[in-house]
Amino acid sequence: MERLIELDHEVFLWLNNLGNESWDWLWLLITDKWTAIPLYALLLFLIFKNFGWKPSLITVVFITLLITATDQLGNVFKDGFERLRPCRQEGIMEYARFVAVRCGSYGFFSAHAANSMGVAVFLSLLFKKHIPKIGFWLVAWALLVAYSRVYLGVHYPGDIIVGMLIGALLGFLFYKLHQWVQSQAFKKS
Repeated sequence: MERLIELDHEVFLWLNNLGNESWDWLWLLITDKWTAIPLYALLLFLIFKNFGWKPSLITVVFITLLITATDQLGNVFKDGFERLRPCRQEGIMEYARFVAVRCGSYGFFSAHAANSMGVAVFLSLLFKKHIPKIGFWLVAWALLVAYSRVYLGVHYPGDIIVGMLIGALLGFLFYKLHQWVQSQAFKKS
């Protein structure tokens, strides 16, 4: 386990130090939750356009629950594991670039990575018949958001990988539950 943690630290420092001040603004923009509003608006439009009002309202509820679940599970893990973020870790913070405006205490796992990957997987599955290639773009967006957390100096790669895996798993499970609820809600009597 020690070697895995050491490797995580080494990969973090390598990836984080690839950054350049002239690109910092972009990665701050990518990680900012408000920047994704146009994307979310487009996705919301596509949901309503492809599925109609009633199924779309159920879908929006499921996406909201998915984001809440990944976010709160991230908080449970952070408080449970108490793994310091790179910006708080002695021996790391002296060598890393910190671009983020603020940095919390604990970072395992990344809720940003979990949220974005969870939504990407859920919507990729939802749209697979209507807009098959959207999955590629949603996963690419989730990967950018995840990497931004390392670039900004607030998460180790391990935090990101675990967050993305948990997000993908929850995205899949919420999609399956969503499909079942939809089938029950619109079952013909």
